[in-house]
Amino acid sequence: MKRRQFIQAGSLMSLPIVLGGMEVSAIAKSSLFGMINNGDDKVLVLIQLNGGNDGLNMVIPLDQYSGLSQVRSSIMLPENSVLKLIDKTGLHSSMTGLQRLYNEGKMAVVQSVGYPNQNRSHFRSTDIWTSGSDAEEFVTTGWVGRYLDLKFPGYPEAYPNMDCPDPFAITFGAVVSETCQGPVSNFSYSLVNQTTVKLVEETVASPADNSCYSTELEFIRTTIKQSNAYANTVLEAFEKGNNISVYPENNRLADQLKVVANLISGGLGTKIYVVSLGGFDTHANQVLIGDTNNGEHATLMQYVSEAVTAFVDDCSSLGIHERVVGMTFSEFGRQISANNSFGTDHGTAAPLMVFGSCVNHGVYGENPEITANIAPQEGVPMQFDFRSVYASLLIDWLGVSESNVKQVLFEDFQKIPFIKNCAIPSSADDSETTIQGQLTPNPCTDHTYLNFVNTGRHVNVSIFNAIGSQLDVLINKSLTQSAHELYINTQSYTPGSYFVRVAIDNKVRTLKFVKL
Repeated sequence: MKRRQFIQAGSLMSLPIVLGGMEVSAIAKSSLFGMINNGDDKVLVLIQLNGGNDGLNMVIPLDQYSGLSQVRSSIMLPENSVLKLIDKTGLHSSMTGLQRLYNEGKMAVVQSVGYPNQNRSHFRSTDIWTSGSDAEEFVTTGWVGRYLDLKFPGYPEAYPNMDCPDPFAITFGAVVSETCQGPVSNFSYSLVNQTTVKLVEETVASPADNSCYSTELEFIRTTIKQSNAYANTVLEAFEKGNNISVYPENNRLADQLKVVANLISGGLGTKIYVVSLGGFDTHANQVLIGDTNNGEHATLMQYVSEAVTAFVDDCSSLGIHERVVGMTFSEFGRQISANNSFGTDHGTAAPLMVFGSCVNHGVYGENPEITANIAPQEGVPMQFDFRSVYASLLIDWLGVSESNVKQVLFEDFQKIPFIKNCAIPSSADDSETTIQGQLTPNPCTDHTYLNFVNTGRHVNVSIFNAIGSQLDVLINKSLTQSAHELYINTQSYTPGSYFVRVAIDNKVRTLKFVKL
């Protein structure tokens, strides 16, 4: 067996070490330990919503209710129950906690996050989100793993050590997150299920005979030693840590975030935490028949809202609130039209939340345009590439240089200003500034014109179809700050719905047109 294959197969191995009600496992040499204590104490919490979250039922476009009533009347919330964030955008009625965080300036919404050429497979799209790759590119490392490998090259040899006693990343679940996969092994350590803290018994080393068996056995023995060393440092942090806020009961996400807050307050130097909540593949019974405020998706929205609110409140009470920022993500959104089972099918882009005391609150991007003439399987068109969200967190929160971000992600990212310097009073955010643009004629036959005003420097204009495939990039360069008119030839397009995405610096807008 090749060593790479052994490492991957070993990731299924579970060594029972338990912390604070959560079992700790050493997964495939994945126990990369510790952060150098250099004052860099920022923490990023990633909340993965598994199954494909219906973003249109989480962040509701109040200015699109006429269109929504035509295409998802069986599942849409009553307009008067939507929790308003701004005049034209609100939250699901069960997310009162997140509405409060938004009003307190501790939460931002990033609209219509996805990627070109959306893949609607759960497995492949999750791979794309965790690796940070293009849709057509297969990458074996995760975006966090590549960032950590730049910061700490040479892992996993010689870890843990005096300078790095703690894990770089912690995943809550049976296996480590592919988000944290490095070139050689995973940078994450997993916490699984409830019991008491235990150490794994270490065996006596047998004489080395230079065989493959001996080499791999020594690897397992080393992993156990690393696991035990790690368990001790985590246990010490747990015992020093505390929780002050009351977390909701019977909430799987809250249980995980409660341990995260405890470990941070206890002094653990971990930089990245990956937690998750499943159940978002709502093909059927997304709502209760006749009561769209309630049902399966409403329960999930309540779990997310209550868990995140308790966590943010706890961080504030513990005095660690200016060290912690979190974000939600899901592998894709749902289709715009409801199906015949009071649910929704796999779609394209969806909004995500960024939360914490150092978040520049606001709604970034525009509500998707919802009309009655929805194409079959049409999804919400992408506004922001998900890697632009990652890049913004790496640069503005974790202090990574733009040149290193380009190595970790890709060249043409937009930096979205949803992180603020907590040491400086916030200025009024400009997250709602709109790109001025229109398409005429619309509907069209063989052409349409895009008229827009460039108020920045770099402009990207691209065309997408109804299922998220990128058909063409019309402009990707610097333009003068003035009004522009762009001729779009549509003769080769089949009749249906299309989207023009206009990105100017860190602003973006998606315009819909119909080809007759």
